[in-house]
This record gives sequence, C-alpha cells and structure tokens, in this order.
Amino acid sequence: MVSPSAPIGVFDSGIGGLTVARELMRQLPDESIIYFGDTARVPYGPKSPDTVRRYSREITSYLRDRGVKAVVVACNTATAHALSALREEQPIPVIGVVEPGARAAVAASRGKIGVIGTLGTIQSGAYERAIRALAPETRIVARACPLFVPLVEEGWLDHRATRLVADEYLAPFAAEHVEALVLGCTHYPLLKPLIAEVLGSGVALIDSAEQTAAETRRVLEERGLLAPRNGRPTRDWVASDAPQQFLRMAERFLGAPIHGVETHTLG
Repeated sequence: MVSPSAPIGVFDSGIGGLTVARELMRQLPDESIIYFGDTARVPYGPKSPDTVRRYSREITSYLRDRGVKAVVVACNTATAHALSALREEQPIPVIGVVEPGARAAVAASRGKIGVIGTLGTIQSGAYERAIRALAPETRIVARACPLFVPLVEEGWLDHRATRLVADEYLAPFAAEHVEALVLGCTHYPLLKPLIAEVLGSGVALIDSAEQTAAETRRVLEERGLLAPRNGRPTRDWVASDAPQQFLRMAERFLGAPIHGVETHTLG
C-alpha cells in the first residue's frame, strides 16, 4: 500500500514543468517531490506520439522505482499523447495538465476560448477535445507559439523582441475577442504579465500549473494520500543530461536556489 508520506513524482521533457513543481510546493508545502526533466531528449513537441508514449513510460517506471505515490505529467505534449496509457497501466494516480486547464477555461468563459502551446500540443487537439467534452458549443481558437519557449529559457520575459513575438502570436485571439486563454505549455506562465498586457484585463489567463496543482491536491485528498502536516518534505531534482544547465534554469524557474541535481539516463 502506498504511504501518504511518499513523494509525488513530476516529469517533463525538460525544465518547463518546473512551473508545475513550483505550484505544487506552494499549494502543497508538506509534500515531498521528485522531479525528472528529460533534458537529454527535449523537446517532445516535434516527436511522434509513439515516441512520446515510450519516453513517458520509461520515466514513470523510473519514478515508480523511486517509490512515488502519484505521478504528475507536467508536460502538455506527454499529457496529450501518453496520459490515457499511463492511467491504464499504473495503479497509482496519474495527473495531467490538460484536463484541469480545460475545466478552468470553460468556467472562466462564455463560449470563446483561446489555446496556445507547442506545435505538438496544438496538433494533438487535446485541449479542443477536453474543452468540447465539457462545453460542445465553445468557439476555440488554437495557435502554436514555438518561439515562446526559447525566449523564456533565455530569460527574455520582458524583452522588446518577446513583445514583438507576443503581438504577432496573440493578434488572432484579440481579433476573436476570446474570453479565456489557456497557457498550454508549462513555460508560458512566466510570460503571464506580458500576455496580460497584450490582450488586456478582460481575458482570463488559464495557468495550467496552478490548475494542475489544485487537481493534484484534490486527487490525493480523495484517496487519503495527502502528506501529514509539519513533516520534513524533500525535493529531489533529476535530469537525464546537462545537470549544471538544468540547475541554473531550475533556479530561474523556481525563484530559489536548489541544492544539487542528480543525473539519470534512460533509454
């Protein structure tokens, strides 16, 4: 039987899922976390669904060997292609980032929703399916915004080049007068202030990291797996390659220092 004191496993194709880890630490401060960033094989977006599923199974198996009580798939592409398979195969809860974001978007809109994400996420149609399952008549505008990821990783969150790219990418959403915009990539929450400035205060920005952390709390509570309070939560950071680069980027994403990165190669 899984112990409530066991850690939560979190994985992403690289570092973007650290926004989810940050929210988990904020909303569930008593929970221990093992984060795996597949930096050797990033990005997942251009890869085939079969390849993404294989990678996701390998990482989930590794996290299970580390004794996790639940797995959070903190990658939109992996959620789109692998979540159903992982849920069928694993006896522990597996939480993705798409469904929580879709529910929040439907709740925040009156029928016009925008979705931005990587090419792989947008091509998968995962958000459109999740939104229409809840609200079939919703008008959805979806667009891939691939340049946002390298701009975030460069730290250009308020750079004039990023503003020009945002103006170009977000113009269709302004023209359609969307009421909610799903930030369908875990890098994108770091651009929330800029996106809000471009689209205006009338558009609700749906941060999948926040919604996924809230969903994780709900699932753990429902299954009696919330960690006891006032424990000593641990934070373990694992990368499949380039641990020093991961460490530098992780501290930027988390806004706090971390103490060491393990290296574990898969495949």
